Amino acid sequence: MNDKYALVPDDILTGKDLDYLSDMFQWNYGAYKCSYNASNSVSDEEIKDILERASNTFHKSMDDI
Repeated sequence: MNDKYALVPDDILTGKDLDYLSDMFQWNYGAYKCSYNASNSVSDEEIKDILERASNTFHKSMDDI
């Protein structure tokens, strides 16, 4: 393959990139809030554990973004 066409991302973020990152953060934040609040309002320990793991996953995704 010709190096001229190598798929190397640029070292800049465009406005479109920032908009997409903002959207990703908002999606994860909404899912985090829902799962966190739901985990505090259920009494079944198995469901509570699943919701807490989900909220932790969404929180980690927000940190990564």
